[in-house]
Amino acid sequence: MNAKVPVTIARGDGIGPEIMDATLKIMDAAGAQIAPEFVMLGEKVFLDGNDTGIEPEAIDSINRTGVFLKAPITTPQGGGYKSVNVTLRKTFGLFANVRPTRTFVPFVKSKHDNVDLVIVRENEEDLYAGMEYRQTHDSCHSLKVLSRSGCEMIVRYAFEYARAHGRKKVSCLIKDNIMKISDGLFHTVFKLISKEYPEIEAESYIVDIGMARVADTPENFDVIVTLNLYGDIVSDIASQIAGSVGLAGSSNMGPKVAMFEAIHGSAPDITGKGIANPSGLLNGAILMLHHIGQSEAAAKIENAWLYTLENGQHTADIAIDKTKALSTAEFADAVIANLGKEPSKLPKVNAADFKQMHMPNRDETTVSIRAKRLTGADIFLEWNGKDVNKLGDLIKSLGSEKLPLKLISNRGLVMYPNGEHIDVCGDYWCCRFVGEEAKVTGQDIKDILKRITEHDLDWVKVENLYTYDHERGYSLFQGESEGAK
Repeated sequence: MNAKVPVTIARGDGIGPEIMDATLKIMDAAGAQIAPEFVMLGEKVFLDGNDTGIEPEAIDSINRTGVFLKAPITTPQGGGYKSVNVTLRKTFGLFANVRPTRTFVPFVKSKHDNVDLVIVRENEEDLYAGMEYRQTHDSCHSLKVLSRSGCEMIVRYAFEYARAHGRKKVSCLIKDNIMKISDGLFHTVFKLISKEYPEIEAESYIVDIGMARVADTPENFDVIVTLNLYGDIVSDIASQIAGSVGLAGSSNMGPKVAMFEAIHGSAPDITGKGIANPSGLLNGAILMLHHIGQSEAAAKIENAWLYTLENGQHTADIAIDKTKALSTAEFADAVIANLGKEPSKLPKVNAADFKQMHMPNRDETTVSIRAKRLTGADIFLEWNGKDVNKLGDLIKSLGSEKLPLKLISNRGLVMYPNGEHIDVCGDYWCCRFVGEEAKVTGQDIKDILKRITEHDLDWVKVENLYTYDHERGYSLFQGESEGAK
């Protein structure tokens, strides 16, 4: 008998303990060779005064085992509590969230047939960096943070996954018609890396029409790769149209640690009723068993689970006849009783179907060596006046010959000069000063800030403007020309 593999396990909050007990019982009956290390994280840890929601012992265990099976957890509302999931992903470098989605028609109701797609979602960056600020009385903002290396890691993972698993197409979802720099970077990286995989079709969609097509014709997709926020949304869309969010499991992959979970939440409304469906967590555990080299046990469990679905043994969330719905424990017992059986109508699973793939790492990503030069600054003010021309004339006088004022904008729209016909709205104003490359210095910006302060204007933020090999590293505002200041 092979030595048992140490696995860190969190029983979670809400329905978490119920579905984890069911999942562990099924794995044990199937002969999975794991040595659980139970840890605490989530609501109780938060309420005990730990701001991260994760006990130090949990961090130590995950670092030691490198494998983490997690039931759903609850982050308390209010109080500034940060998501434990986001903290875990960042702490352990879990850059890829992988969610297989498929239909089980006619045994689980779905509006679509033959859906079999995988969503590969970037897991650490984007708006989920959680960097938000309220800078004026009327305005706040969130920072969308992307890195070249992060984009390369997730795109390459998607193509490596497709290659290892015999997938034929990778689809990229972006919004680079609006966010030309951030989403533009992701799209550029996608197009470059796709050339390294000529046997795999590569296509791109603007995210809104892309998600609409996933909802309408999901069978046309194979592997989808996208940014963090878009990936969160499209994953739930795909799971819901496939039949139930409660059936799907996911993996969170990093170079040294892998975390496996159900995609649904802790469902406090049904906690303790014994009716939760453990299938999502069970499917996460199946992915985990493949990952640790126990594909025989994984396939045995999955085939038994598929046979159970075919046999009409369902929990209440997917049962057609609710009077025959099984409890959580009864469903687990049914899967155990069906171990060794295989589905006759749904595709059966073979242990050999799972392929180990190359895991990208940051050492393989490109490093930018483009010449970076300071060319100006956007200085943001809180200002509640109505005469924009008066403000503009004053700010213009505070610039310099070397670093003159180019424009003032509000919410991305040029308001000065030539903005008299536009209604003033909001108290968050951006004053753009642009000079010549190689001549502007940090001191020039400091001098303008000093003069602004001396005039009792409330500057709340500064963004330096750079060029890279003479190419703008910042976006133009609506109504702004590329040329003369």
